[in-house]
Amino acid sequence: MATTSLQLLAPAKLNLFLHITGRRLDGYHELQTVFQLLDYGDSMTFTLTTDSTLSLHVQTPALHQQTKGLDEPLPLESNLIMRAAHLLREQAQGSLPGVRITLNKRLPAGAGLGGGSANAAITLVALNQLWGLALARSDLARLGASLGADVPVFIEGKSAWAEGIGDRLTPIELPAAWYLVITPPCVVSTADVYCHEDLTRNTSAIKMADFLAGGVRNDCEAVTRKLFPEVASALDWLQNFAEARMTGTGASVFAAFADEVEAQKVLKKMPTEWHGFVARGLNSLAHSTDGN
Repeated sequence: MATTSLQLLAPAKLNLFLHITGRRLDGYHELQTVFQLLDYGDSMTFTLTTDSTLSLHVQTPALHQQTKGLDEPLPLESNLIMRAAHLLREQAQGSLPGVRITLNKRLPAGAGLGGGSANAAITLVALNQLWGLALARSDLARLGASLGADVPVFIEGKSAWAEGIGDRLTPIELPAAWYLVITPPCVVSTADVYCHEDLTRNTSAIKMADFLAGGVRNDCEAVTRKLFPEVASALDWLQNFAEARMTGTGASVFAAFADEVEAQKVLKKMPTEWHGFVARGLNSLAHSTDGN
């Protein structure tokens, strides 16, 4: 029997480092980074309907209510989920059934965890299957890139070394680790960080072996500390327990631990005004499904 419903994880990602190596004429920044996928994120359910309507229904756990500014309603027609769904429907150029999309939102917005990009990517993956389009993963990644530079890594479903604007991906096998991720109550504007006059934009390019040997950093961290003292406070607090780093240009900070128990111990000590979770790093996302 044909699949009529899918439930998928839209995982969080961490930038294990972020070096900005230049700025292009179109305003985009050239960068090097490693995307680490996590086994924690938003849950998305896709169900075929009897009409042609595409609809989105957002559920936000009460846990996020303590995180001010991170729970504003998603504009239905302009957010990345609906844009992805309409983009794929236009690409298919045929009569397709409607889909009810339910998003159980666990990742805070503006946190640098890739929540919006993951939502768009998983939408493309799910609808490609439900609609029986049989588009190759590379074709979905191309469509996803038009929605955002981070979208393809979630479509490929593998932790990756990334260059260019984050769109040139090389899968990478990362050592096992558990991550404590903390988000203070603020929303970091990527545009404000990337436009700041103090941002480092000329870091020398490195090789993957250099990353594996250590000594990398997040070039956006110094500017973000200046603009958002809440992020600076979270970094300083977490640094008491392990090497702390900021992910992307967002508000979230993280540290790696050898096992889940140690990470959970630190999470229990976290100030109550922050949002936090512990997750395991994934080298590959199964895109596992629950269908019927």
